[in-house]
Amino acid sequence: MIFNKETSLTRVVEHYLKRIEEQRELNAVIEVFREEALDRSKKIQEKMDSGSAGKLAGMVMAIKDNICYRDHITSASSLSLKNHRAVYNATAVQRLIGEDAIIIGRTNCDEFAMGGTNETSIYGPVLNPVDHSRVAGGSSGGSAAAVAAGMCLAALGSDTGGSIRQPASFCGVTGIKPTYGRVSRHGLIAYGSSFDQIGPITRNIPDAASILEVIAGGDEFDTTASGKEVPDYNREINRSLSGMKVAILEESLNHKGLDTEIRESIDQLTGKLKEQGHEVNIVPFPYLDYLVPAYYVIAMAEASSNLARYDGIHYGYRNREAKNIKSTYTLSRSESFGLEVKRRIMTGTFVLSAGYYDAYYARAQKVRRLITQKTEKIFDKYDFILLPTTPRTAFDLGSMGDDPVALYLEDIFTTHANLTGIPAISLPVGQHSNGLPFGVQVMAPRFEEGKLMAFGNQLPSVTEAV
Repeated sequence: MIFNKETSLTRVVEHYLKRIEEQRELNAVIEVFREEALDRSKKIQEKMDSGSAGKLAGMVMAIKDNICYRDHITSASSLSLKNHRAVYNATAVQRLIGEDAIIIGRTNCDEFAMGGTNETSIYGPVLNPVDHSRVAGGSSGGSAAAVAAGMCLAALGSDTGGSIRQPASFCGVTGIKPTYGRVSRHGLIAYGSSFDQIGPITRNIPDAASILEVIAGGDEFDTTASGKEVPDYNREINRSLSGMKVAILEESLNHKGLDTEIRESIDQLTGKLKEQGHEVNIVPFPYLDYLVPAYYVIAMAEASSNLARYDGIHYGYRNREAKNIKSTYTLSRSESFGLEVKRRIMTGTFVLSAGYYDAYYARAQKVRRLITQKTEKIFDKYDFILLPTTPRTAFDLGSMGDDPVALYLEDIFTTHANLTGIPAISLPVGQHSNGLPFGVQVMAPRFEEGKLMAFGNQLPSVTEAV
């Protein structure tokens, strides 16, 4: 419409600004870059008119509050960084700007990306745009809710154990976690360094492909970022895939916590895939019950290490009444971290401590290797693994109470991709009888994002409540 002169980029930005203002009760966007976005829209419009605009010209995006944007507050939704102003751009953000995307605001998230409900943020919970009494999911709940509610065209989130895919499922949008190392982590506030990945949340796969193509690739600032060539994802997603071999993990389909209607939707989807000419088989995966324990032992250990830097001395929140170094550490960290972050730091410190390291951390790493080996064997015979994104639809705000283990178990289907480093996508496939959306998850071998998105682009929908 912009290229056809039916509207202007400035009017598009004004539309999204209006949507954000109209839906402030969702608490999805915690800071709006109004004047900056409008000013940038005029400059990019000129570039579009002259034919010199970048790949993402016309795309209005939001970014999660744990991704650095130079000269803007990046707080990870934590008191410890409440007024922290980034002094550089995350590589992913720099690449978005370089291709003329417009960043309209920063989105709410669980504190330091630790949570699955977006209720641990200092800014308060994000409400699900479909049902305001439900959670939006976490930790990228603000990004998912903003896209679902039409506050922006797309958003960046981060995924450590499902933090893009779970809220995408809860809000009825598309979310992709790339292969570990496909996107640079430079400028992403660290939680679990061997898991964290930045990825797009969108309303469709073509938008996700456009964003991923821009933000992916090697980076001199991140030695874990792969220098592997980035394909033309927009071309790859349009290729026709026939006769694909799809594995459905038996234990996930028969998991006692899986909602009956979601299980039935997987059955329906299986039938439709077979009608399309794909081969779909149920395969055993005996390690399902070990995914969450192994993931949380390792992730909490890494969180303990990564968050040690927020000590009240180097930077971040500092208690002004402390009398010495010890009290500065103790008071600053006690006051600036929320309950869930403290829980993960203490648990991580415990599993790394002398006498417990071998029993917990070292053993979890061995389990991680077993899970990876088993997954690779499945991919020797199959192109994709298909499973639910979440065991159920979005649950009520505050319903998890004081039981953190119950919340951790909600990650039963998403941690698999993070432990093994493979790409995974959550796609909205249907609507539950309770009126809420739910997604299905597809995983592929490492660096097969193009093939993964192409398959997702052809995935049939379960369009009605089952």
